[in-house]
Amino acid sequence: MTKLLIARPAPDEVRAALAGFDVTYRDIDTPMSADEMRAALRDYDGVLPTLGDMFSANLFAQIENLRCKILANFGVGYNHIDAAAAKASGILVSNTPGAVTDATADIGMTLMLMAARRAGEGERLVRSGAWTGWHPSQLLGMHLTGKTVGIVGMGRIGQAVAQRCHFGFSMPVKYFSRSAKDLAYEAEHISDLTALVAAVDVVVIAVPGGDDTHHLIDADVLAAMRPHGLLINIARGNIVDENALIDALQAGSIGGAGLDVYEFEPAVPDALRALDNVVLLPHLGTASHEVRLNMWMMAVDNLKAGVAGQTPPNAV
Repeated sequence: MTKLLIARPAPDEVRAALAGFDVTYRDIDTPMSADEMRAALRDYDGVLPTLGDMFSANLFAQIENLRCKILANFGVGYNHIDAAAAKASGILVSNTPGAVTDATADIGMTLMLMAARRAGEGERLVRSGAWTGWHPSQLLGMHLTGKTVGIVGMGRIGQAVAQRCHFGFSMPVKYFSRSAKDLAYEAEHISDLTALVAAVDVVVIAVPGGDDTHHLIDADVLAAMRPHGLLINIARGNIVDENALIDALQAGSIGGAGLDVYEFEPAVPDALRALDNVVLLPHLGTASHEVRLNMWMMAVDNLKAGVAGQTPPNAV
């Protein structure tokens, strides 16, 4: 019988969809250990992993008799899987791209609004009991409507953020990507990242993670931002040089930041947590019941296709 491994606790809908397979469900919500991942590749026909399950090239090389046919990743980002090494080993890799777009874009807007209007500081003030009431100069932030947004990475999620900014907040849109896009609204393609961040009020990071984008946002890029500029990261933590960002926030050389992801997640530096000019969320990008269920079912469809020797609907 076909053996499957589901790396995290799964809802009942997943169990129903996989009836008839020999399925092992891990009942702990932590990444797999190296030993577990080696066993996954050696003993199972298909594996449904997710963020934190680090299937490296070295790990693939350690297994002589690979049984696994597919790693059906739960999530759009798959930089924790060496896809080239998997392919060389005869293993398919898939992800769940469409399901996450709107939810992640919504979190981008949440961070943008919170950072611009200093909502995190305001909530902490109320919770502390130190709030003395309304006054005209209290927690003055940046009015977001009409400001210019710069999208770094104009894929599905970048376009969803841009659409919300353009139609919802009357924000001019500029974007950085490998090529210009055919969009239903006016947007300026800028091929130089430093030029982009210097020309906008809010920078939203929406590029995929991986070696090509590691520290794409470095000290030089941060230095080019406007003094009131906001940096929003809804992509992967290591796209931003976290130490350089802390330096910029501490110095007040940028206006603030909103982060849903971190370079060494789940570790968040004390220096970052101590700052008031940054909003910190615990990777909530796709955290809604409907979206997560859609992701599960998309991953299951990929998994079932892969173990049947078919091309998964969302192969990468």
